[in-house]
Amino acid sequence: MTDATPAAPTRNLLIDTLRAFALIGVYMVHMFEQYEIYWAAPKENLTHTIFTTFFMGKAFSLLTLCFGLSFFLLMDKADRRGTDFSGRFAWRMVVLALIGLAHSLVYRGDILMVLAPLGLVLIPFHRVNGKVILAVAAVLLAQPWLLFQIASAASGAAWANQPPHHYGDTGPAFYRTAPLGQMLVWNVWQGQSFKWWFFIETGRIFQILALFLVGLCLGRAGVFDAPERYAPQRRGALLALIAIALACHFGAEPLAALAPDAAAAPMARKLVGTLLGGWFDVALMGVYVLLITELYMGPLRAPLERLAPMGRMTLTFYVLQSLIWVPIFYGFGLGAWKWLPQGTALGLGLGFLVVQGVVATLWFKRFHYGPLEWVWRAATYGTTKVPFLKRA
Repeated sequence: MTDATPAAPTRNLLIDTLRAFALIGVYMVHMFEQYEIYWAAPKENLTHTIFTTFFMGKAFSLLTLCFGLSFFLLMDKADRRGTDFSGRFAWRMVVLALIGLAHSLVYRGDILMVLAPLGLVLIPFHRVNGKVILAVAAVLLAQPWLLFQIASAASGAAWANQPPHHYGDTGPAFYRTAPLGQMLVWNVWQGQSFKWWFFIETGRIFQILALFLVGLCLGRAGVFDAPERYAPQRRGALLALIAIALACHFGAEPLAALAPDAAAAPMARKLVGTLLGGWFDVALMGVYVLLITELYMGPLRAPLERLAPMGRMTLTFYVLQSLIWVPIFYGFGLGAWKWLPQGTALGLGLGFLVVQGVVATLWFKRFHYGPLEWVWRAATYGTTKVPFLKRA
């Protein structure tokens, strides 16, 4: 790895805006969940319906799509310099995993430790034909393993009807009262194992890989570099994704009813719900991306670009949010899960987002990168000469 010391990159404000929406969505889901404690005793109310329908899974999917897009931007920039960034990108994932490891001790739901190792899968796809990449992504999104498990469960196979490991997750109840030391130790292994079982058993692993590849293809096609060129395709795709999202959402219950009931096959209908829920998440996320792009190309470009600085500090804010709110909600800290109403918490979350937006805007008047973004980039290149402070 002999790349020269990198200069501060030029920015695509539409991509930064999409990253900001991903950050905002993930953060508001965390606030709704009280950083997972909510799931110890969930309440089927309007707030629950809104967040589980319109935000959960969709914001995460957008974050994953942006990850694949970022991979393309890094690799393409290196190609233009005449260098191969593959080894450097692999090391970049190692650094990200280390950041995620430290973060996951405080918040076991950390996603960095999942994205980093899976990100290595992107490297061999960098020079693969786009049609092949999209075909692989389509197969992954189809969730062949879940389809096989559904068929096996419906036929009565004992292995397919076993309750998933993540159903036994004791984390949300544990975090209510656990002292700090016990929580840190528990998060090293038990907390991580439940998280990984969730990603494996729900097919999220394959969904992540598929969205990585879709993001790579969108970057390669220049969809966000020259969005005006893709207006007809964008609007056609928007209608198609709306139709798919509606079909998955309203068709889930009728399709599940076709499977044997819980007495004959305990997991069959639940697995159908998991499959269609994943497809719904991806389709609705696609709707959001296309709508944001459409609005960005229209009269709302200026206000949307005000979010772009937040998108440039996604890593810093993602970690900072946990460091602030986990001690507020969890039992080792203020234990706010007991006395802070969910609506109030969401209102505080929105206020905190405004603060982050102001901080990010002011920050980039003086600095090229967010604090953790600079650390990540400096560690990637093995030098502290990465530009940080802007010249007056």
